[in-house]
Amino acid sequence: MKNVVVIGCGAAGMMAAIAAAEAGASVIIFEKNEKPGKKIYITGKGRCNVTNACDISEYFDKIPHGSKFLYSALYGYDNTRVMELLQNNGCKLKTERGDRVFPVSDHSSDIISTLVKILKKLKVEIRYQDEVTWIQTDSENRVKAVVSSDSGITEADAVIMCTGGLSYPSTGSTGTGHKIARELGHKVTELKPSLVPFEIKEDWYKELQGLSLKNVAVKLEQLPPAAKDTAGSEGASGGKKKKKIVYDGFGEMLFTHFGVSGPLILTSSCYYEEKDKKGNPLEYVIHLDLKPALTIEQLDKRVQREFEVSRNRQFKNSLNGLFPSKLIPVMIKLSGIDPEKPLNSITKKERADFVALIKDLRLTVTGTRNFNEAIITRGGISTSDINPSTMESKKIGGLYFAGEIIDVDAQTGGFNLQIAWSTGHLAGESAVSE
Repeated sequence: MKNVVVIGCGAAGMMAAIAAAEAGASVIIFEKNEKPGKKIYITGKGRCNVTNACDISEYFDKIPHGSKFLYSALYGYDNTRVMELLQNNGCKLKTERGDRVFPVSDHSSDIISTLVKILKKLKVEIRYQDEVTWIQTDSENRVKAVVSSDSGITEADAVIMCTGGLSYPSTGSTGTGHKIARELGHKVTELKPSLVPFEIKEDWYKELQGLSLKNVAVKLEQLPPAAKDTAGSEGASGGKKKKKIVYDGFGEMLFTHFGVSGPLILTSSCYYEEKDKKGNPLEYVIHLDLKPALTIEQLDKRVQREFEVSRNRQFKNSLNGLFPSKLIPVMIKLSGIDPEKPLNSITKKERADFVALIKDLRLTVTGTRNFNEAIITRGGISTSDINPSTMESKKIGGLYFAGEIIDVDAQTGGFNLQIAWSTGHLAGESAVSE
């Protein structure tokens, strides 16, 4: 019987342990925290977006970094298998808007307790508050044991590292796994926060703090390195630079005390890069369409109707049908139209400019928030150092990686947890069969 050690009792770690134990191994999980699944507990605002129910072939467009690497893992243990595992063990699931899957109870603790129940059934040992600090290797560069804070040396035929990234460090994601992997000769790509809110340059967003906007469209434009002016302007070379829209989405967003957040913004942050490949700093502009269901022509007619109904009113008193009340003073200010101006005195050009503003409200991105507010980590163990068919290290025999520690990441909606389940299962299975 093979002795398999799993480092980390999160989503990837628990799934790796389940797969290895089902394949006949004796499995021990080492967990530095006092309980399992600390990050699972807070995902989906405490509800746990377990996976996404869309066809697995649609996943690859949702994974900006590492989609090809994940092909074997995702097809080998897909979303239907995850849902079956949980439901067959008593955790009922439901599918909501955007194919997002949650426990019927809306409690992430039910996902954790179900997985722990499976681990107990498979006689997997979990050693809590026992942090692995090193992995010992033999003369042939194969793993032979792990060294931990409480247990000392524990022999192992295979070790699966599932220590996560750097996001939400309070859950135990402190980068220990990256340090060990690096010291064992693996390349660790730059670690950055992802699925993270943006900080904004303009001051007017502060007046909108707490305002949530639904059914809006967001485009994230990456400005050319030489561009210093507003989106689509001429760069330093003098020629007109082509717009590069790196993300285009529809849904919900939120104004905060530092800038913008919410599902649309978090997903767009997957495509945010601080520098280009030459090291030049990059700048971004968010284009917010407040009325995406209407063309400019349709919106112009709608605004005309609103103005016609209240033609003797002042501009500032005529916008209740168009915007939430908190947004009205900001839109008036940005329009440049005198708030006291009667509607019947507003020129065609003023109205056209106002319509254009509604369809393209611009915010300049100054950066992202830090790892404390990031849902996931971008970067990690380079996929070039991992066999995608087994999740085994190409540097150290018997060493496997799964979950957020790997340099792969996806959009919001359950895709990142599915990556954890899929890579965990493949690593666990491979650790026994290889």
